[in-house]
This record gives sequence, structure tokens and C-alpha cells, in this order.
Amino acid sequence: MMDITVIIGVILGFILMFYGIISGSGEMSTFINIPSIVITFGGALSSAITANKKNVVFGIVGVIMRAIREPKIDYVGNLRTLVTFSEKARREGLLSLEANLEEITDPFLKKAVQLVVDGTEPEVLRSMMEIEIDRATAEMMDEKAFFDSLGTFGPAFGMIGTLVGLIIMLQQLNNPETLGPSMAIALITTLYGSILANIVGLPVAEKMSKRSADLELSKRMVLEGVISIQAGENPRVLEEKLKSYLPTSERKKYEAQTQGAGA
Repeated sequence: MMDITVIIGVILGFILMFYGIISGSGEMSTFINIPSIVITFGGALSSAITANKKNVVFGIVGVIMRAIREPKIDYVGNLRTLVTFSEKARREGLLSLEANLEEITDPFLKKAVQLVVDGTEPEVLRSMMEIEIDRATAEMMDEKAFFDSLGTFGPAFGMIGTLVGLIIMLQQLNNPETLGPSMAIALITTLYGSILANIVGLPVAEKMSKRSADLELSKRMVLEGVISIQAGENPRVLEEKLKSYLPTSERKKYEAQTQGAGA
């Protein structure tokens, strides 16, 4: 599912910027300079390619798609599943959960339950699943780093373009009529660099950072639940413990569903 806030934020940023330009000068063409675009956007992209891992660079289309796609995190569904599994394991034993493996759609939860059914020691299970969490977080941080790079190198290459423009302008000091237009062109690259950083690079990177934190929290909730099931913890205690992992909105949603089911 597309994350509409990413799309709205980027589009709105460009619309408001264009509105400010048009209402202020009335001439959009003044702010369009192909060499400046090449220096700023091309330079920032080339440095981002250099700075990031090749699997991220070569898979950039997928990275961009994941940046605008909202990951599915089913806090409520996973919590209800864990409580149900806890109740079943207390009645019928841990091996009874094997019959439910095929109906689990969350790969992380499925792997954790499979390890429980296979009789994996709690310490080994926790270690293995924490490695899974760390790996997933690291992969998302690698993708976030690409947009961080755009946010970092965009303004830098904007300044490089400005310096190039100033050098060209200084070469034409004997022609005062060209100084104003030359200075304007020199400053455009700085504008382009700021646009790349503050409308695209840094906001998207910040969004991905928050998503990474949410995904990690959801996985740790699942891991804690599975460990508690393996230890034979009371389902009611397990439920209350796992509810503390839920964001406020998800907790209200879960409690509303629980009250509705109990009514």
C-alpha cells in the first residue's frame, strides 16, 4: 500500500515552491538552467552511488518503491494470534501449534513459532530471532542511507555549481550587463541543492528511519510473545505484557475489538 503522506509531502513541497516562484517573479524560465541541474542532481547522484552499497545502488528502483510504499505492520493481528497460540499451547502443548503454521502470514512470526515447535532452546531462539531483527533493521538503514546521501551531497554540489558560476561571472567583469544574469544562474545551483535535500532526500530518509523503528518494535513484540508462550506463561499476563508494545492508536484499536468480541 502506498504511503500517501510521502507522495503528498513531496508534491506539496514542489507546488508551494513553484507558487512562490511564479507569484514572486512571474517567470518560471528564470529558475530553469540545464547545466545547473546537471551539476547539482547529477553530482549528488554520482556521490550517492559512490557512498552506498552496490546492492542498494543497483536495486534503486526497488528502493524508491519501498520508500513510497507503507510496510504492513499488523500489531493487532499479531497480538491476537499470539494470545490465541498461548491459550492453545497451555491446553494442548507446544507441538499443537504446528497445525497453525500454514495460516501464519507474518514470516517473522512463522519462523519463531516453527523454532518453538522444533524444540529450540529459548536462549538459542532469542539469539536467532534477534539476528533476524538486526538484519532487517540494517537493510532498511542501508536504504535510508541512500536518501541521506542525497540530502548531504545535494547542497554540497549546489555550492560547487555556484562556485563554477561565480568563476564564469568573474571572467566577464568587463561586461557589466552580464553580471546580474550570471549571478542569478550561479545561485540557482544552490537552490537546486536545497530543493533536493529538503523536499526529497532528508524527509524520505526521516520517514524510513521511523518505519524502521516501528518494524523493529513489532518484531520485538512478536519475539517476546513467542518466548512467553514457550515458557508457558499465563495468556492473560502475556496479553497485558504485549499490549505495552502497541502504539497508542493500535492499543485503542485492540481494546475496542476485544470489548466488541466480549460483548
